[in-house]
Amino acid sequence: MGLMSKILGDSGGTRQKEDYVEINADAVESQTTASTQVRIAKIGDKQDVIDIKDAVYDGDVVIADITRHTTKDRTMEHITDELKQVADEVGGDIAQKGDDQLIITPHAVAINRDPLG
Repeated sequence: MGLMSKILGDSGGTRQKEDYVEINADAVESQTTASTQVRIAKIGDKQDVIDIKDAVYDGDVVIADITRHTTKDRTMEHITDELKQVADEVGGDIAQKGDDQLIITPHAVAINRDPLG
């Protein structure tokens, strides 16, 4: 399943590039007063975990791309264990979405495992 079919679903094949509107980041008001941010990360090796841990300790939600590793990879097991420990230490939550993402949250943010829709 390709990226677009994941986003649009099976019925989205009739959409064209013209159907989408480019959003200019300058036109979107920034909320600089937000106490929690959603951060995006890629995990290539164990060194990448340091920045993720820092972000979660700072109170941010992290969505980490783990496509460089298989979920049965020994390195990935160590990384996941390390991030589980961080989630436990801060009173947050951690969940794996499919084979390609980990979501780690800080204190007072839970991950609802029931999909919408």
